Amino acid sequence: MKQTILFGAITLLAGSLLAADSNPQDAVKDAAKKLGEKDNYSWTTTIDLGGDMTGTIDGKAEKAGSTTLALSAAGQEINAVLKGDKGVVKLDDSWKTLKSVAEDKDQQEPMRIAARILQTQKAPAAEAADLAGKTKELKVADGVYSGDLTADGVKELLSVIKQAAGGSLEVSGAKWSVKFWLKDGSITKYESTMTGTAKFDGDDHDVNLKNTVQIKDVGTTKVTVPEEAAKKL
Repeated sequence: MKQTILFGAITLLAGSLLAADSNPQDAVKDAAKKLGEKDNYSWTTTIDLGGDMTGTIDGKAEKAGSTTLALSAAGQEINAVLKGDKGVVKLDDSWKTLKSVAEDKDQQEPMRIAARILQTQKAPAAEAADLAGKTKELKVADGVYSGDLTADGVKELLSVIKQAAGGSLEVSGAKWSVKFWLKDGSITKYESTMTGTAKFDGDDHDVNLKNTVQIKDVGTTKVTVPEEAAKKL
């Protein structure tokens, strides 16, 4: 009798473990949720457009608080702070709202585009969950969860990019894939790769964009918001 009960318990446990692992998409979403529930964390995003076209974003986020971003690309640096649906960016020695910069026709177009992109930025916990939700299917191999985005998922992300570029960018033949690395049920790293052909100002350009996000300092990150920036959030 005891052997029967023990065997039944083991069978039920094995079944629950198999069920939990049978949906990698849910596993990634749960891992993203777990990260978002942490009090704070940091990350570094490496942006690779091929060749020498690279950039980085160093971010810090705190639960129900602010997110700070330090962008570096092409020898220039941009500092921004986000909180809820609001955000500010530092121009010269002053902080301005992202909305005002994005709508300022006297502002240089690259900065206006940067402001529009920043308005769509999500912290890794939210971005990873969003990407996982847009996949056709995620497969697990050697501890890495990977898959391709659905056609609707690609279309939705491209519409955000097009809007940020001011509507002057068209991408055809786009393919988008993602990879996620999990440890102890939480996301430690993820990678997003998009390829296609972009038409910009009448010319076609091959696109091979890879964003790699490395999570770090979970629970030990300190988020510091400049006083002037905090006043405008």
